[in-house]
Amino acid sequence: MLSDDELLRYSRQILMPRFDIAGQEKLQSARVLVIGAGGLGCPVALYLGAAGVGTLTLVDDDTIELANLQRQIGFETSLLGESKAESLADRIRRINPLVSVTALNQRLEGEALTRTVAEATLVVDCTDNFNTRFALNRACVASKIPLVSGAAIRGEGQVSVYDSRREDSPCYHCLYPEQGNEDLTCSEAGVIAPLVGMIGATQAMEAIKVISGVGSPLVGRLLILDAWEMQWREMKLARDPDCPVCSG
Repeated sequence: MLSDDELLRYSRQILMPRFDIAGQEKLQSARVLVIGAGGLGCPVALYLGAAGVGTLTLVDDDTIELANLQRQIGFETSLLGESKAESLADRIRRINPLVSVTALNQRLEGEALTRTVAEATLVVDCTDNFNTRFALNRACVASKIPLVSGAAIRGEGQVSVYDSRREDSPCYHCLYPEQGNEDLTCSEAGVIAPLVGMIGATQAMEAIKVISGVGSPLVGRLLILDAWEMQWREMKLARDPDCPVCSG
């Protein structure tokens, strides 16, 4: 049941007939795990918190550096040296005190990762390294938790949704082999500031669609953005029948 304050705060969403109070109540009941509180994690967490996702858990073991401020819009100069996860959580609480936000200033691995993923309604991957992405994908497949994946570097980005509750959904491993992928980070290759906002906002929208059941999520589809040409391309993704992660 939504309170009067919540009905007013979320009125612009509730006004949409296909979303309505039922969609907002699903957001309120959801537990979203956001892995990474950097360029993608900032817009994802800020939008989901403002939109009324009931419980957010933000995970990042990094601290805020001057070079982050060009694109990580959840932070400001006065926060240099502070925990990214804790600072972003504080920002969300100031925007929307009606949601519960937990900051984990650590790198989740092994059993801790598996357990935390299993407790979530949905996971959003905002990381920038393949090892974490593959581990997160395995944990989501094992617990049948939907995964919203995004990546951004230079002037290019991509977004997809992997939902192992659906028989036709591929997983992240179906798209990328675990061997032969080397990490390429923004600190090495660079990234244009608004790109992470565009990809992160798209991830947040996909998360809301999956949670609410409204719209058609990017399951079996990969959106690829060339920001310099402002062109979106869509690739169809099929489940790999021999995938070692999701085919069993």
